[in-house]
Amino acid sequence: MDGIPPKESARKPKHRFKNAIAAGRRHTVGLKSDGTVIAIGDNNVGQCDVSDWCDIVAVAAGNVHMATNTGNSHTIGLKSDGTVVAVGWNKHGQCDVNEWRGIVAVTAGWRRSIGLKSDGTVVAVGSNTFGECNVGAWRDILAVAADDWHTVGLKSDGTVMGVGINRYGQCNVSSWRDIVAVAAGYIHTIGLKSDGSVMTAGLNKYNQCDVNGWCDIVAIAAGSYHTIGLKSDGTVVAVGNNRYGQCNVSGWRDIVAVAAGCTHTIGLKSDGTVLAIGSNEYGQCDVSGWCGIQIHSD
Repeated sequence: MDGIPPKESARKPKHRFKNAIAAGRRHTVGLKSDGTVIAIGDNNVGQCDVSDWCDIVAVAAGNVHMATNTGNSHTIGLKSDGTVVAVGWNKHGQCDVNEWRGIVAVTAGWRRSIGLKSDGTVVAVGSNTFGECNVGAWRDILAVAADDWHTVGLKSDGTVMGVGINRYGQCNVSSWRDIVAVAAGYIHTIGLKSDGSVMTAGLNKYNQCDVNGWCDIVAIAAGSYHTIGLKSDGTVVAVGNNRYGQCNVSGWRDIVAVAAGCTHTIGLKSDGTVLAIGSNEYGQCDVSGWCGIQIHSD
């Protein structure tokens, strides 16, 4: 989700903070202060081929749950002029974003890309098997989130919309109010309220929705089966599947943004360095040498 610097209120910020880090199925992406991008991890379909990107202000990475047929991914970059670039898996046209204009935020699901326009409307390309790209009628949107098979939109009035597969109730968000940020996991949805508490909908098989006691949260992220919350003091909380240690974040400090992939978690520190924990099978957590990663704002 969009990072919000700690020690600020969870209330809607005056400026839109853009994603400086992103975590995919098995790769990690970082946006540097000079507008270039770095990526590490699995590059089987070119999802890490971002070395020639410039003037980028936000990044997103396609994530998907772990399965034998879900290894491919893609990466999206939002440029300062409102155009979008994409690399990686494009079997379903999810990288066909060259004609997009006036974009202010991007997110990536499995097999699709979502763009938020400056007028509050939303565009989408890629697979629409379950209606997850049916966002053409959305208006007054402030933020978007996507994962495997559903897409979520936060409206300017603090309400939330959801489209796509709803087998486990992950799109049952129409009653939510006072929301300032949203995140989407494999089959669960997270909403951050203006008071710093968190709401959830969807499958809770791995306790990924057990956030009732959370408070003072300023940013959220959702992996396939885990949920991450950034607190106002720069610490991080996590619930859900911890098979790969992706929830072992209790020792993190001075964090200003978080991202969650399928089985790994990323944290951006205030000094521009990055922490990572969880599955590192493809080197997606090898970020210890990264520096100069920075959140950009409108």
